[in-house]
Amino acid sequence: MQTSPLHYCGDIEPEQAYAWQQQGLGVLVDVRTDAERDWVGMVPGAVPLCWRIYPGMVPNPDFDAQVLAIAQQHPGQRLLFICRSGVRSVGAAQRAAELGLDGCYNVLEGFEGDLDGIQQRGHRGGWRFRGLPWIQK
Repeated sequence: MQTSPLHYCGDIEPEQAYAWQQQGLGVLVDVRTDAERDWVGMVPGAVPLCWRIYPGMVPNPDFDAQVLAIAQQHPGQRLLFICRSGVRSVGAAQRAAELGLDGCYNVLEGFEGDLDGIQQRGHRGGWRFRGLPWIQK
């Protein structure tokens, strides 16, 4: 599937996503699973929208309708997609663009960042690593 460069805008740093969120220029769309948000934490004000459903990690069959509804609820705002490491959120942002939504961005490094040398997250980039606001349930 080919995406339009006019709609999928590429990657942004977590700090830029936070700034846009705070300025009301963008809405953060957290495409991690409900389990990830519950166990690891979440960004205040982010809209939850699973790209894949836990535990089987099957695609969310309602993603299209749900992302269109989010865009309608936040007119004129950029859609800033975030996941655990910045991989799933690329697919989600590209899919939103394919649906005709403008201003779809992927948040680099995601919430937890990449794995480090001992296979742990949270030490090499990500929203939390950069000291941006987050909460634990």
